Amino acid sequence: MGSWRFFYLVIIFLFFLFVPETCIASVQNIGSLNLGFQGSQMTWIDNDGLILVSNNSNFAFGFNPTKDVTLFLLVVIHVSSSTIVWSANRASPVRNSDNFMFDETGNAYLQSGGSTIWSTNTAKKGVSVMELKDSGNLVLLGKDGSIIWQSFSHPVDTILSGQELTQGMKLVSSPNNNNLSYSLEFKSGDMVISASFQPPQPYWAMGKDNRRTINQVGGDVTSAILDGNSWKIYDQKKVLLWQFIFSDNKDANATWVAALGNDGYITFSILQEGSSAASATRIPQDECSRPASCDPYFVCYSGNKCQCPSALPSCKFRIDSFCNKTKDPVELVDAGDSLGYFALGFVSPTAKTDLNGCKASCLGNCSCAAMFFDSSSGNCFMFDQIGSLQGSANGAGFKSYIKVSASQGNGNNGGGGKGRLPIIIGIVISTTFVILGLIYGSIRYQRRKNNKLPDSAKESSEEDNFLEGLSGMPIRFSYRELQNATNNFSIKLGQGGFGSVYQGVLADGTRIAVKKLEGVGQGKKEFRAEVSIIGSIHHLHLVRLRGYCAEGTHRLLAYEYMSNGSLEKWLFKKNKEFMLDWDTRYNIAVGTAKGLAYLHEDCDVKIVHCDIKPENVLLDDHFLAKVSDFGLAKLMTREQSHVFTTMRGTRGYLAPEWITNYAISEKSDVFSYGMVLLEIIGGRKNYDPSESSEKSHFPSYAFKMMEEGKLKDLIDRNLKVEEEDVRVSTAIKVALWCIQDDMSLRPSMAKVVQMLEGICTVPSPPTAAQMGSRLFSSFLKSLSGDATSSGTSAPSDCNSDAYLSAVRLSGPR
Repeated sequence: MGSWRFFYLVIIFLFFLFVPETCIASVQNIGSLNLGFQGSQMTWIDNDGLILVSNNSNFAFGFNPTKDVTLFLLVVIHVSSSTIVWSANRASPVRNSDNFMFDETGNAYLQSGGSTIWSTNTAKKGVSVMELKDSGNLVLLGKDGSIIWQSFSHPVDTILSGQELTQGMKLVSSPNNNNLSYSLEFKSGDMVISASFQPPQPYWAMGKDNRRTINQVGGDVTSAILDGNSWKIYDQKKVLLWQFIFSDNKDANATWVAALGNDGYITFSILQEGSSAASATRIPQDECSRPASCDPYFVCYSGNKCQCPSALPSCKFRIDSFCNKTKDPVELVDAGDSLGYFALGFVSPTAKTDLNGCKASCLGNCSCAAMFFDSSSGNCFMFDQIGSLQGSANGAGFKSYIKVSASQGNGNNGGGGKGRLPIIIGIVISTTFVILGLIYGSIRYQRRKNNKLPDSAKESSEEDNFLEGLSGMPIRFSYRELQNATNNFSIKLGQGGFGSVYQGVLADGTRIAVKKLEGVGQGKKEFRAEVSIIGSIHHLHLVRLRGYCAEGTHRLLAYEYMSNGSLEKWLFKKNKEFMLDWDTRYNIAVGTAKGLAYLHEDCDVKIVHCDIKPENVLLDDHFLAKVSDFGLAKLMTREQSHVFTTMRGTRGYLAPEWITNYAISEKSDVFSYGMVLLEIIGGRKNYDPSESSEKSHFPSYAFKMMEEGKLKDLIDRNLKVEEEDVRVSTAIKVALWCIQDDMSLRPSMAKVVQMLEGICTVPSPPTAAQMGSRLFSSFLKSLSGDATSSGTSAPSDCNSDAYLSAVRLSGPR
């Protein structure tokens, strides 16, 4: 009996010895984390999402929920006080299923939806282990114990005791409700806090704070360390110049934090059990010396009282650039002689002149929003954006003027206006009567027009109301709303096959890209019906339709705004200072393929894009690829395999069937995608006459290099790609399969996703696009979804319907 018990214990021991790490995620790592780790918040939910704990148990590294409990940040947190001291992805929260990886190459990174949100970029740099120090410093160490990467060198908005802030580092606060943030950094030999206006406006400098203790005069400050109850400031030779003592608590074991908040203050706190005890000292000392102590243009007085200057008609007028209002006259309103501004003691004067010269300069510069003139020195200060003003003696000697539209100002530059009051009253009364008369006449005219409305028009109106009531319909905008949002279509982002695209901002602050459609043949009803289909499509790799306009002859589509623009500008830009690395390019290729696979396979109607090119692949803040311009592509029922349609698309990306007037299908998009994938790999246009005759047509050259086994010659010469990276040959072979002349040889986009993600092996394609032989047809039929998994080159699971569903579900609807 004893032998059986021994045998049973051995089996249990072996099971736990070889079980994968992700299966024992509930066992928290203490002190260090080994290479090859992978985990999400969901797998560590029984440890509150915390993956790694410091040896003294004071700090932990892992996932922490945001205000939206479905989204998470990857953080270092002080456990007992729940204070976040560092974050990897503050601006890009992830879901509970998104993974943190510490791979075998030594790179630590966070992924979401197939894209890298954050990375230490330490692959192949000799990293052997990750440690969380008792100080709260997250470090990646080499085999010799040297620090290769550390969170202390990449602060966010907080620094800890013993953490050194050096030249080039920066603390940046979270943005406040007005989207204003603050930064602390070394500038001009001093430690300075600035507000994120354009250009930045400083409002505090350590060198001008009379609370500091001077240890040595002279020298530029280049580093600062939080040491005990003081902030110690050093020069380049580590000579102590100043000390800023922020507390009387001299406990040597206390862990202090300095945090830059979204209110513009730096505060100091001790991290302790259950809470953090704040010091009464804060930076800056004067509450009115912060940019947002009050709303813009309001005056801050001691006690944090906010008042609008009496000379201004209102402080609630619309604040935007006067450069976009060339037809509107402007004027300078005298805001008073005893007002100051937080940046005046930290910036150089714009000019040295007299008061009239200063006013003329501001009126002549459309960017100038306010000016301050120092009568004693003749210094003129002009600012493009304005925060709150300062009252009391801070502004002694300054004359302050605010620029307003003439319609907003009181027209007297601060003088009396009593004599004009009767005139103004008379104008207001007359205008009121005229407006009422126009409204009455308009109502009478509209009633007569409605009474004469033919039955067909009434039916059309009923159809419009029915379409707007459909649950799948996006927001319907009026033409005037989109005209105002785009400032009368003043900022053009680009031009596509169906019209021009303009940048806009909705009333709620949402940024959009508005496409004015040209040459669209649909009637209003057909257009709205088609938009209802497009508006119901939500996928991670498709640009989302926010709304539309169908008013008279106007047809407009409002899409989400993509801050990094199109792939085209990153691939073919002349300036190579910042270029897309191989990992980013490959993620873009995979994301684009997933977006197209969704259009082809998972929508209620099959959508053929018809114009895939780099200009129609847009990139968000994190270079996540999203397919755009599919709004008015060719819709097909699930029963249709091919359709005839008028020729559309862009030369260089068109499949042969467009040229030969053969019926097109989703395989036409596959051909265009293959061309785009070649351009992603090569970093060049598919046809470049500046290249040699052999290389000018890149697809032909690619087939030749594949035949000669020289695939590396096809990669962008500016890229650094690891020799053993198999994704290079995979991408090239997938691209060459996609651009086969015979559409039956091209894989489906779902299969392309599988091949790029390494799920299916990719055999060598025919050596020329027109040479696809029967030898490869059985394999390609299976890739196209036209045959079973009997082909010898593809694993059977790649053709499983269940597996395909899993792949397509990888992007959210």
